[in-house]
Amino acid sequence: MDTYHHVSFYTRKSRSNKSHESDIYLRITVDSKRSNMSIGRKVDPRKWNSKSEKMLGRNQEASELNDYLGVLRNKLKRIQKDLIDNDQRITATTLMRELKGTGENSAKMTLEVFKEHNEQMDRLSGKSISKSTAKRYWTCYNHVEQFINEIYKSEDFRMKDIDHQFISKFEYFLKTTRECNHNSALKYVNNFKKIVRIALANQWMERDPFYNYKVQFDSVEREFLNEEEIQKLIDKDLHLDRLKLVRDMFVFSCYTGLAYSDVKKLSNADITKGIDGGKWIRIKRTKTKTLSSIPLLPVAEQIIDRYQGHPEVKAGQCILPVLSNQKSNAFLKEIAMMCGITKPLTTHLARHTFATTITLTNGVPIESVSKMLGHKDLRTTQHYAKIVDRKISDDMQELRKKLDVKQKKISEELEKNS
Repeated sequence: MDTYHHVSFYTRKSRSNKSHESDIYLRITVDSKRSNMSIGRKVDPRKWNSKSEKMLGRNQEASELNDYLGVLRNKLKRIQKDLIDNDQRITATTLMRELKGTGENSAKMTLEVFKEHNEQMDRLSGKSISKSTAKRYWTCYNHVEQFINEIYKSEDFRMKDIDHQFISKFEYFLKTTRECNHNSALKYVNNFKKIVRIALANQWMERDPFYNYKVQFDSVEREFLNEEEIQKLIDKDLHLDRLKLVRDMFVFSCYTGLAYSDVKKLSNADITKGIDGGKWIRIKRTKTKTLSSIPLLPVAEQIIDRYQGHPEVKAGQCILPVLSNQKSNAFLKEIAMMCGITKPLTTHLARHTFATTITLTNGVPIESVSKMLGHKDLRTTQHYAKIVDRKISDDMQELRKKLDVKQKKISEELEKNS
């Protein structure tokens, strides 16, 4: 049952607005019956054309407002079509309710679903998921919100209208407007993909917009310290306690493979007697909740002993009194300069160093390294093996050069004596 509806926009002076701007209202008329609402936008009445129901001018302000008015008109057309397809009666009130998202047939809105998901993540934060994961979803939410506002000129977007083009535009928006690198952009797209999966599971969407959308991350070369650089750190005479503490925490991670968050929460209860009679660290990783089992190497054990008299350690709050991750990374840059290390030192680089220089390079099987790192999938650890292979290849290239020089000298000597 098709029913004609008329959409119009008009202005009404706002008493509370000191800038003398007028509120813009939407009016829907069906069978001579009206329904009105404010669209939440204002305009200088001198710049409003009541005949064309648009803002005058070609500047950015006028373009954005007029585009938004067009979006509202198109939304109402889609809503009317949905009501007709469902053989439902169309009234001005029904159309207005559906537009507001309060009607019986209202489509689920993207930011509404995303926000509900993130609030659930907040309640699980520190329990089944890490705080950083919950925070990342909120960052992604902010990106999606800005994307919808700027690209679609709307405060929200119906989930059932998300298509392949929406996803492609979002990726482009992340790389340009948000200036994310390729891998960061794809991680945010993957975060958003979870929201789409929720909508598909609840049948709020008819088609998967990610069908035929391929995600391919760029290969990233992870930095790590070699033995000489680690020794430079250990031997460096640092005069400030804060620098000594950050250096010791970093070296401890180099010899245990623990991430910053795991070092911070490490307690005496996590140090147990291993199968070999020595001390082992057994801890559930903050990020993945998988168990890491790590024999304590002498360097790591010495660092633990060094802080036994620290007030925080004596109070049982921790094993190492680490500073915040932000401060630690800032001080690591300072320490790197003092040691003549050009690599960008971060707390996480220590974990890479454990995987490469401390273990794999010294012949520890990759399965054992994976277990100690707490990786769920061996393929994650295999990336480090590729780094080690590349190092071996580079070392062998240097050896070939040296052998070529020696061979050349031998050949020259043989020619002289012949």
